Amino acid sequence: MTVDTKITIGEIVAEDFRTASVFSKYGIDFCCKGNRTLEEACEKKNITVEQLTEELSNVANASAGTTDYLSWPSDLLIDYIEKKHHRYIEEKTPVLLQYLNKLCKVHGERHPELFRINELFLQSAQDLAAHMKKEELILFPFIKKMLKAKQTGEPIEMPHFGTVENPVAMMKDEHTTEGERFEAIAQLTDNYNAPADACSTYKVTFAMLQEFEQDLHTHIHLENNILFPRAIAMEKELEN
Repeated sequence: MTVDTKITIGEIVAEDFRTASVFSKYGIDFCCKGNRTLEEACEKKNITVEQLTEELSNVANASAGTTDYLSWPSDLLIDYIEKKHHRYIEEKTPVLLQYLNKLCKVHGERHPELFRINELFLQSAQDLAAHMKKEELILFPFIKKMLKAKQTGEPIEMPHFGTVENPVAMMKDEHTTEGERFEAIAQLTDNYNAPADACSTYKVTFAMLQEFEQDLHTHIHLENNILFPRAIAMEKELEN
C-alpha cells in the first residue's frame, strides 16, 4: 500500500484499519479528528510526515489480514456497530462505574484524581446511552430506509429532521465530546498506568478504561469515516 498524503487520516484508516495502530502509537486521533491531513496531524505531534508515512506503509504491507469494513454494505455495518460496539458499551459501563466508585472510596484520599475520572466516565456513560438511542431509533433506521429506496426505486418520505446531514452533524459533535473526555481521562490516569500502590482492582479498572477508549475509537471511526459519509452521499443520489 502506498499512503496517499493528500487524503485525510480517517480515509487512510477506512482503507486499511491496520494503520490505526500507528496513529494510536503517536496519540493521533483518527476517529473524532479524522478529517485532518497527515501533515496537520504530524505538526501537532512534532513528527515528520516521512516517518509516519513509512510506518503506515510497513503496517499496511504486512501479510496479516484485517477486516475490510470499507467493503461491507451499510446495513451490515449498522448491525455490526449495534451488536458489537453499542452492546460493548452497555455491558462494560455498569462494571466500570462500580469499580470506579470503589476506587474513590478506598483510594480517593491518596489519589484525588480518581474523583474527576469517575465524574468524567459517569458523564460519558449517560451521554453515550442517549447517543446510542438516537442512532438506533432515528438515524440508523433512516439510513436503512434510504438503502431500501435505492434498491427498489420507491420514493422515500422526507424525515422530520430534514436532511440526514443534520443528525449526522449532531452525532459527530457528540463523538468529539466523548473523544475530548477520554483524552482527559487518559491524562488523569497517566495513559492508564496505575500507581505503584495500586491494588488489583485499580489495575483492572485502568486496563478496562483503556480498552473502553480503544473500542470507542473504532466505533466512532466506523461511523465518522465510513457510514456517515456514505449516508450523506446516498441521500444526494436519491434526490437526483
